[in-house]
Amino acid sequence: MRRAIRTAMEDSDTFAIAMDYLDAKGEKTHRIVSPIRFLGNDRFLGLCLCREEPRQFYLDRCSDVRLMQAADVLMPVAMG
Repeated sequence: MRRAIRTAMEDSDTFAIAMDYLDAKGEKTHRIVSPIRFLGNDRFLGLCLCREEPRQFYLDRCSDVRLMQAADVLMPVAMG
């Protein structure tokens, strides 16, 4: 997971990440994110392309994290 996030951070023109995320209410959502930087060992800051704003994401709430081509992303991305 960290490797995919770091790859997207280092090459944001090429990659974004797709992931499932448990929000603060415990609801599972699908997110497309352009990661910006890690915030300690437990979370990262990223531009949520679904909400079109920066958000903090806790690593323990992320699942099925995978790289995707940034060119395939059209904003806004519908949250699922």
